[in-house]
Amino acid sequence: MRKSYQVWLPVFLVCLATVAASAQSFKVQCPTTTITHPNAAANNSEPAYIGPGVNGAIKCQQISGGDGFATMGDGTQTYMFSFGPLSGLANIAAGQPGTGFPNQFNVVYPSGTLIAPMQPGFPHCDSTSVSFPACSASDATYNGAVGLTGDQESNSPNPGTDQATAVATIGNNLQVVGAVIDVTVTHGGSGYFFGPPSVTFSPPTNPNGIVAQGTTSVSGGVVTDVIITFTGSGYTSPPTVTIGPVSNTCTSATPPSECLTGHVDPRPIMDVGVMNGNIPAPLMAIDEDDEFFLTLTNVGQIMRPDLFEQHTVHFHGYPNASAFYDGVPDASVAINIGGSFTYYYLAPDAGTYFWHCHITPPEHLQMGMVGQIYVRPRQNRVPSTTALFAALQAQQGDLRTKCDPSDILCSNPLPAVNTGAMGGGKYAYNDGDGSTAYDVEYPLQIHGFDPNFHFVGMTFNPEGFTEMKDKYFLLNGRSYPDTVTPGPLATQSTDGAKHFAQPLPSIINIPVGKKALLRISDLDVTEYQTLASLGIPMNVIGYNAKLLRDQAGNNLNYFTNSITLAGGESLDVILDATDTAKYPAGSVFYLYTPNLDHLSNDAENFGGLMTEVRIN
Repeated sequence: MRKSYQVWLPVFLVCLATVAASAQSFKVQCPTTTITHPNAAANNSEPAYIGPGVNGAIKCQQISGGDGFATMGDGTQTYMFSFGPLSGLANIAAGQPGTGFPNQFNVVYPSGTLIAPMQPGFPHCDSTSVSFPACSASDATYNGAVGLTGDQESNSPNPGTDQATAVATIGNNLQVVGAVIDVTVTHGGSGYFFGPPSVTFSPPTNPNGIVAQGTTSVSGGVVTDVIITFTGSGYTSPPTVTIGPVSNTCTSATPPSECLTGHVDPRPIMDVGVMNGNIPAPLMAIDEDDEFFLTLTNVGQIMRPDLFEQHTVHFHGYPNASAFYDGVPDASVAINIGGSFTYYYLAPDAGTYFWHCHITPPEHLQMGMVGQIYVRPRQNRVPSTTALFAALQAQQGDLRTKCDPSDILCSNPLPAVNTGAMGGGKYAYNDGDGSTAYDVEYPLQIHGFDPNFHFVGMTFNPEGFTEMKDKYFLLNGRSYPDTVTPGPLATQSTDGAKHFAQPLPSIINIPVGKKALLRISDLDVTEYQTLASLGIPMNVIGYNAKLLRDQAGNNLNYFTNSITLAGGESLDVILDATDTAKYPAGSVFYLYTPNLDHLSNDAENFGGLMTEVRIN
C-alpha cells in the first residue's frame, strides 16, 4: 500500500497550481489621462513639439501570447509559438502598427442584431488580399481592444442608493386641465453613467385623467433635467415624480467611457486570440514623450496543451526606467495562461528597437516570438516655420534629452554645421540638420526558422537546441516570392479558420523622386544575416537606435551596398531615389542576401531573403 503523502502530494500540487492560475485574469488598460498627460482631449492626437517637458500623448496596444501557423514560400506550414494582435486588428491586417490612441483603443466591438460577434480569424477580410473577401464597414475599421466590455458593477460612490429626486408643478395647458407644466430637479443624484434613468409620474386624482410622461437628461453622472413629453391631465395636486435608480450594469453596445474600466469578456479574446499568432509579432510604433500602455494576454497554446507556457515582453535594448516592466522574469513578472499584464513605458530616444518573449529565449525566439517597435522623434512634430537646429537646441533644456559634450550616452548632439533646414517633414532621428529626412518608411524584421525544431516542438518530441540550424530565412515573416505579394498572407489553422499569420508586407515602394527609410532589425537565433541593395546605395544613418554622429556633431553616416547584422542588432537605412534620371518610374531593384544558402527555404528556387524595391 502506498504511503498517504505519495497519493495526496500530487493532488495538493495540482490544486496549488489552480489557485495560482486563478489569481490572474484577463484585463486590459488604456487610461484617457495620467499625471503626465492630464488633458484627455489632448491625448487622442500627437501634439506639436512646444519645447522642454513631456509633450506627446497616450498610446495603447493589446497582444496575445499563444501559438499559430505560418506558410513559407514553398508552401510548407510552420508551427509557431507566437504573439498575435488583440487590438488594432484592422490596421495590422493592413500592414500598419496596431498602436492606437485611447479613443481608438477604448471602443467596444458593435456586435448586435446586424453585426455578428467576432469569430476565429477576425477580421475575415482584406480588400487587397486574394485570400479574403472585401471588408464590411465594421471589420475594415475596427481597431478597438478585443473583448473590451463595460464594468458590470457601477463605479458610483453609492451604487443604487444616490437616487435623483424632482418635484412637479401643475396648471392648465391650453385646453388641458390639471396638466403637468414643469418639473424641477431637486437632487441630481450621482452615478448615472450608464444612460439616462427612467422617470414616472403618479396617476392623476381625476379617474378620467391621463398619466403624464417624461424623460431625463444626464451630464457627468448627474440628472440635470426632466423633459415632459406628455403633460397628462386631471391632476388636482402635483403628482409624485420618481426618477429611476442608478443602473449597475453597462448594457449598451458602445458604453460610455466611465463603463470601460478594464473588464473584458473572455469569449471573444479566446475566439480571436487562439491560433492567431503572427510572424513577426504585432508591429508597434510610438512617438517620443508618449506614454505607452501595452497589455499582454496569455491565451495558451492549443497545439501543446501540455505546456503551461508563461510569456513576457522584453524590449531588447530599450531604455526602461524600471526593471519591473523589462520582461525579464527574474526582475519582473511572467504572465500565466488566463492572465493579462499591462506594461508601462514613457517613450525614450527615437530609433528602431525590437522586442521578444524572455521566457526560455532560445526556444521562444526560434519559434517566432519576435517583433519590432520604433520610436518617432520629436523633430517630426516641429512645424515647418521652425528651424530644426533651433528645435534641437531647445531640447537641451530638457533634462531627459540634454546633451553635454562629456555625455557619451548622448543620443542627439547638435550637428557641427547648421544647414538651415526647416521642420515639417519626417525624420528618423532628432538630427537638427535634416540629414535623416525620408518620405516613406518600411520596417523589415529579419528572422530564421529551423523546420525540424518547429516540427518537434509541435509533436511532443525533445527539442534539439544544440543542433538548431535555420533553413527558412524571412523578411517580415515571409520569404521570396511571398515578400512581393501585397496585402496580408493567411494560413488555415487547426481551428478551421484562416488567420492573418503574416500581415506585414516586405515589398518596398518608393514614390518617384522620394526617399525611403528602412528600419531593419534582426532577431535570428543562429545566423548572421546580410542584405545587399542592388541599384540604390544604402545610406546607413543609425545603429541600434543611435544616430550615427560623434559627440562633436559630425555625421558618421556611410554609404554601402550591403549590411550585416547579428541577432539583436538594428540598422536604419535610407534609400535615396530623388535622382529621377537614375531611378525613373517603373524601375525595379532588389534587396537580397548574397549568402546563397539563405536564398532558399531548404529547397531550390523557393524562399530566402529577397524582396523588390519598386519606383512608382
